[in-house]
Amino acid sequence: QVQLVESGGGLVQPGGSLRLSCTASGSNTNIYTLGWYRQAPGKQRELVASITWTSVINYAESVKGRFTISRDNTKNTVYLQMNSLKPEDTAVYYCNAQYFVSYWGQGTQVTVSS
Repeated sequence: QVQLVESGGGLVQPGGSLRLSCTASGSNTNIYTLGWYRQAPGKQRELVASITWTSVINYAESVKGRFTISRDNTKNTVYLQMNSLKPEDTAVYYCNAQYFVSYWGQGTQVTVSS
């Protein structure tokens, strides 16, 4: 069993930055693929970025060049640095851990608005 606790969401103006953090607790979490997904009102949940335990990274096209995912296996934590935020980035952001089984965090709201 893996538990994920997210932090770092909030309200930011367009062009601003936020950093999300997600700490995983449980066995062998350092070998899980960790990722961030988001879900805007009325839309399906979509992958934002993911990073494997060997640091292979995947980004959604819409965030390439603006968002950076990283992980610190000593702290069992994955980060999402979000720069140049746009109103369309507004969503609930969910942390995800996968290794045959998928686990989800509770979600953190990110609102980009002036």
